[in-house]
Amino acid sequence: MTRPVPHTRAEYPYHHPTPTRWADNDVYGHVNNVTYYAYFDTAVNAYLAARGALDIHAGAVIGLVVESGCAYFAPAAFPEPLSVGLRVGRLGRSSVRYELAVFREGDDAACAQGHFVHVYVDRDTRRPAPLPPALRAALDALRPG
Repeated sequence: MTRPVPHTRAEYPYHHPTPTRWADNDVYGHVNNVTYYAYFDTAVNAYLAARGALDIHAGAVIGLVVESGCAYFAPAAFPEPLSVGLRVGRLGRSSVRYELAVFREGDDAACAQGHFVHVYVDRDTRRPAPLPPALRAALDALRPG
């Protein structure tokens, strides 16, 4: 398996400020690996909610995570301020692959980067559903090029 290379800030069209919390550190003195997934989820949902593309309480569709992964390059720790870069790697009829990278303040290279795939489903039936227009528009804005 080839080791990924850290991405740069410029490769991501949206950056979500992400302050670290005391509870993010583990006994080894750095942000625990599982916490990065929470950072990813927060960045995606904050972006979508701010653009009116996500109604977590009453929206017709909901996103279910069906795949995720993360590579780590350098440690981060409380009380460092971080930011999470967000882009869309693939956009389908009912699914999206989010690509994310965590950056320490002042660093251009990611300290961690990963992805997760949402399949959007009907809230009631849990069957795949087409992306609503507002959601598709918000996601299109995150596509490279």
